[in-house]
Amino acid sequence: MIPNVLPTYNRAPLTFVKGEGTWIVDDRGRRFLDMGAGIAVNILGHANPRLVRALTEQAGKLWHTSNLYRIPQQEALAAKLVDATFADTVFFTNSGTEAIECAIKMARKYHYEKGQPERTEIITFEGSFHGRSTGAIAASGSEKMVKGFGPLMPGFVHLPFGDHEALKAAVGDKTAAILVEPIQGEGGIRVLPRSCLEGMRKLCDEHGVLLILDEVQCGMGRTGKLFAYQSAGIRPDIMAVAKGIGGGFPLGACLATEDAASGMTVGTHGSTYGGNPLACAVGCEVMDAVMEEGFLDHVTAVSSQFVQGLNQLLDSHPDVFEAVRGKGLILGLKCKVPNTDVVAACYDAEMLVVPAADNVVRLLPPLNISQAEAQEALNRLGRAASAIEAKL
Repeated sequence: MIPNVLPTYNRAPLTFVKGEGTWIVDDRGRRFLDMGAGIAVNILGHANPRLVRALTEQAGKLWHTSNLYRIPQQEALAAKLVDATFADTVFFTNSGTEAIECAIKMARKYHYEKGQPERTEIITFEGSFHGRSTGAIAASGSEKMVKGFGPLMPGFVHLPFGDHEALKAAVGDKTAAILVEPIQGEGGIRVLPRSCLEGMRKLCDEHGVLLILDEVQCGMGRTGKLFAYQSAGIRPDIMAVAKGIGGGFPLGACLATEDAASGMTVGTHGSTYGGNPLACAVGCEVMDAVMEEGFLDHVTAVSSQFVQGLNQLLDSHPDVFEAVRGKGLILGLKCKVPNTDVVAACYDAEMLVVPAADNVVRLLPPLNISQAEAQEALNRLGRAASAIEAKL
């Protein structure tokens, strides 16, 4: 008999009931160190007092009105994002998938309005993950994502990751946009080098193509910059954001330049819940916290501590770990044993980590994790590795 909750997840046998900062407590009273942060979502930790206050204050006033009317909290958050990024305008969503859908529509509408309706193709890359809608899985194109869900939305060209010559050859008269994650999250914490982003920007400029960045997982301070593109010194035309932007409250956004968004006029897109007062009140508080002096410097400092410690774990446990990947606090360990074994061993050590493709385990802690907590995470990861070695 099918359970009440559709069985699309292979859930761990853990039930959590309370969280505080970087720690989360299960129904047996065990305290776990949370190095997953709800898959890069809880960037200010669990039950952060600032976010609790922002949410409860707004909840006592007004929850929802719909986008039929002006929403001051939405306008305030949009202004913060525009001031801090390349963007001139923002469309708010409930999730990263919806932000990607908006980006796809925006790119195709842009060329349609420019008198080039044939320019509908969007170039994406092997190992990418852009969400679970039919459009997003068509963009990713992997068999795991698309099998059984055809016919797929047409108009996507899938290229090998890091193949510059293939990319140059693929851009043509039908190309609308290049869609890429600066750091692949689900794909195994694969970092796109600065030179690649620079090359993509140049290629787009040469051919009149839009550059869409998916910073759903790697954005909102996770790399030590507000957004990963800022490290490369380039500017996208469109960018999808979610996860950390709401600090745990469902919220996403599609950011764009005025030119890229020029086709998105009244009636071309919409959302009932997107950018509601609750979400945007929390989002404003998240932005204020991340933009405070020293916050991103702290991310960089703790990242250096993690990378040094993870490399030491590679040396200490060569039969378990193979390589360290990532940047800032979006880090990965490529494993020599099944990554699911490492995840399970971390559970036994009362720590949460997240699996990814290419046999990688992700470390995605809250961005305000302390250095003492980072060291404790390294200690627990070492204990987990030792437990695995004892069984080899």
